[in-house]
Amino acid sequence: MSRHSKKNGIPDRWLNYKAVGKRLHGSRFIAFKVPLKQSLNCQLSNRDVFGPWELLDSLKKEKQDLGLIVDLTFTKRYYNLQDLPESLLFVKILTAGHQIPSDETILSFKRAVRKFLRDNADNDKLVGVHCTHGLNRTGYLICRYLIDVDGMDPQEAVQLFNSSRGHNIERQNYLDDLQHGPKRSNDGMEESEQEPMRGLASHRPSDSDIRDERRPHHDDSRHHRNFPPRERNHRPHQRHPHDGHFPNPPPLLPPPFYPPMGANLYSYRRTPHQPDSQWRRPPCPEESRSRYPPDDRDWRSSSRRQEEDRWRAPPPPFLPRYTPRWSDESNGHGRREEEGVAPRSRHHDRPPHRDRVRSSEH
Repeated sequence: MSRHSKKNGIPDRWLNYKAVGKRLHGSRFIAFKVPLKQSLNCQLSNRDVFGPWELLDSLKKEKQDLGLIVDLTFTKRYYNLQDLPESLLFVKILTAGHQIPSDETILSFKRAVRKFLRDNADNDKLVGVHCTHGLNRTGYLICRYLIDVDGMDPQEAVQLFNSSRGHNIERQNYLDDLQHGPKRSNDGMEESEQEPMRGLASHRPSDSDIRDERRPHHDDSRHHRNFPPRERNHRPHQRHPHDGHFPNPPPLLPPPFYPPMGANLYSYRRTPHQPDSQWRRPPCPEESRSRYPPDDRDWRSSSRRQEEDRWRAPPPPFLPRYTPRWSDESNGHGRREEEGVAPRSRHHDRPPHRDRVRSSEH
């Protein structure tokens, strides 16, 4: 099995073992394999599903009441407090597999069980213990408690566990230490080491809870991607101006205005001319008046009179039509011809060219 399937799938050989054993006769122990959270159970068929709620269902059939769960697995990926019902208390004791638990681990187990039995002396609630398969580490620590605290014979303790669990302890090193090894000290067993935690699940999980559990959380850095927040009208095909390839596109013009149907487009009406008396300037206060007396002339009436005279005056004469002689007349040549004066030559003192030629021949 690959590392990915081991980390995110069902534990190896988990399906080969019974889910829950029987209560150990004469004690308040019960052993079971690790219950799985809902996201792992959804990978199984209905008959193989086993979680915290299925654990309670199986115990109710046996008319047993579970009060405490002691988790001996060396991981936290199978379930957490959010998966446990509120009626259950929980204690986590990290215990490595394949090797005999240390004296510190054994003492922690004794303290947790002893405290629960002391606090629940008036009831018959059970202490549930599990590792991955609910067999080797679970069987060793339960038998160690029966041998060291209750004084049970090692052979009898091992046989009681095997018959109650429905499977025999497989690790030979565990069996050798239980049957032939020394007893462990109970000093400090009455001291409290850790306070049991209560489950947080108030109801049985549903399909929507499975989808929420599979959805990555916002605070999970493994699924978080540092992207800037998108704008409200974000378009992924548009390039941002900081790319440097193209300038910003021109802003879009607002849509043209169309009047509503039935609206009067020519609602403007010309108002009649208001007499000047209605638009006279308000009187000036005393402090803003000039110290010079106003002129007696009525400038407003004179300006109006001049404007009326301009409109009453006859129109100006029409300009003459353009003729080829217009340029000569404007230069004064036409005026000389009309007055009978010949145009004065620039070289009037010199004879004509023909006369000069003739005089030179003579």
